[in-house]
Amino acid sequence: MTGRLSEDENWVAMSGISRRAALAGSAAALGHALAAGPVAASRITTGTEGLAEGLVRVPAPGGLAMRAYRARPAEGRAHPIILVVPEIFGLHEWIRDIARRLAHAGFHAIAPDLFQRHGDPARAADIPTLVREIVARVPDSGVLADLDAAAAFARSEGGDIGRLGITGFCWGGRITWLHAAHAPGLRAGVAWYGRLTGERTALQPRHPIDVAGQLRAPVLGLYGGRDRGIPVADVEAMRRALTAGARSRIILFDDADHGFLADYRPSYSPEAAQAGWREALAWFSTHLA
Repeated sequence: MTGRLSEDENWVAMSGISRRAALAGSAAALGHALAAGPVAASRITTGTEGLAEGLVRVPAPGGLAMRAYRARPAEGRAHPIILVVPEIFGLHEWIRDIARRLAHAGFHAIAPDLFQRHGDPARAADIPTLVREIVARVPDSGVLADLDAAAAFARSEGGDIGRLGITGFCWGGRITWLHAAHAPGLRAGVAWYGRLTGERTALQPRHPIDVAGQLRAPVLGLYGGRDRGIPVADVEAMRRALTAGARSRIILFDDADHGFLADYRPSYSPEAAQAGWREALAWFSTHLA
């Protein structure tokens, strides 16, 4: 032992997390979250050639050194920034792969660890435990502030903050709608099967349908007609609630289930995933041009 901190250990020291807990979490985060279940054979792996990518530390509110995964084209600067908001499973390999896909499309993608203050989803043994002990404790206000910090960090790396977008999945899809009503500099969002309504609590006082008329940027919502957790009736109610001035749009894939883009899960639908991804890239290309 030389006494010198490795990059991961230095992050641990700055973030206030115990070394033992962080190392255990880092080992789990190398793959997919335990609570998500077995990884399907359909999993897509996106390479890193031509990219500058890896874990970074983002100065966040409260003095937190927030862990994030960043991927951007290795050449050039001033690429449009896209914030990537995870599912409840956190900053696991699939979210990192999504960031790499966006980077290959010419974007500066950054996926912050928005659960870091409350625990490591990668280590949760099952979904009920994950929701009860971590997800339910995360306040929307803190998430929005941490996303602002991630955007500022991407700007410091040379990303174009004037062309700022956001995309999120499931839990992150709901956050995408909320962030579009929060961030004045946002240009576009793509929300993948994010919950639109539900119980209102002190930590989650509003849902997307509550802010549908207050969006500062157009959002593309991508939903599955077979999603039992987000009924088609909720999707149609959100469509009605959206104001024409927001220029937002919802696409419903009739035969798709919840999580249809997640190629590592049984709910993956290649047809809906490919069509949705094309729509998402076209949306960002139009609004972040």
